[in-house]
Amino acid sequence: MRLAFLIPPMMLLAACGSEDKKSDGTEISINADGDSGGVKINTGKDGGNIKIDGEDGTAINIDVPDFVDLDIESDFDIDGVKLYPGSKVTKVDVNATDRNGAEKATVKLGFTSPAAPAKAADWMAGEFAKKGVKVTRTGDTLAGKDKDGADFRINFVPDGANAKGEVVITKV
Repeated sequence: MRLAFLIPPMMLLAACGSEDKKSDGTEISINADGDSGGVKINTGKDGGNIKIDGEDGTAINIDVPDFVDLDIESDFDIDGVKLYPGSKVTKVDVNATDRNGAEKATVKLGFTSPAAPAKAADWMAGEFAKKGVKVTRTGDTLAGKDKDGADFRINFVPDGANAKGEVVITKV
């Protein structure tokens, strides 16, 4: 994993002020640190900040005036398995380091789902089975390893008649 994987989200976020609407958009936090510098991106529905630090002490700091709703749901998948249909990503938190050849990353996605936890977990477990991805299930929590070797866990909890939850992907 190289920090270059963060460039597409940075480009998306740089355009955040291009639309004049406020939204209940996804909160995004990206913290990446490497031998040659780092990237920090923090956004919310009312704006945010993009900061890029270079190893020589140079920095770029951009305020993002207000956040537009990104379509993260259509781009997110684990080995071809998307969240339960109609789910909405509410929060993205990425922490990555690449120092001295030691790469580590943790990605957390908060989401809401228009189904009860058991129904959403059943559906996703079935989709993983169709793709040949082995998952274990404990209650309404799915866990497994993706084809790239990253561990993942998907928790579903009640939110009224629907579900909310968190996806955690860890690569060490």
